[in-house]
Amino acid sequence: MSVLPATTRVGHVHLKVADLDRSIAFYSGILGFEVQQRYGPQAAFLSAGGYHHHIGLNTWESAGGTAPPAGHTGLYHTAFLFPDRASLAQVLKRLVEAQWPLTGASDHGVSEAIYLDDPDGNGVELYRDRPEAEWPRKPDGTLAMTTGRLDLRALLAEA
Repeated sequence: MSVLPATTRVGHVHLKVADLDRSIAFYSGILGFEVQQRYGPQAAFLSAGGYHHHIGLNTWESAGGTAPPAGHTGLYHTAFLFPDRASLAQVLKRLVEAQWPLTGASDHGVSEAIYLDDPDGNGVELYRDRPEAEWPRKPDGTLAMTTGRLDLRALLAEA
């Protein structure tokens, strides 16, 4: 079996959206990604920290389209890793201020995660990892991830 290098990362996600401006308002205006480049009314590339793009948005095949119905294949969610708990708290504060609905919030032992849907119904996970030394492990050393309740009030207090 071939194993990828440990430094391999997911570079970006490219989403088909129904309304480019609406999606930019969500990913940039609420979540805080910066628009790096826009290709007219049909595509935009956004990122954190000036990278060329973490998110591509386009309407090439989807302008005015609808989300796929439940029970069909497709993207479950895109996950965005935040560098620390304070950064995750800041984005949660922006979501609350925008009255954006959450679909869930979990403490997985290894990470803390907030779940929501974007304007096109694509799942989005916003999370931060705990330091690896704090990850829960079984006696044999393997991970013992869990799904517990994330205290959103305590997280918001750090914003």
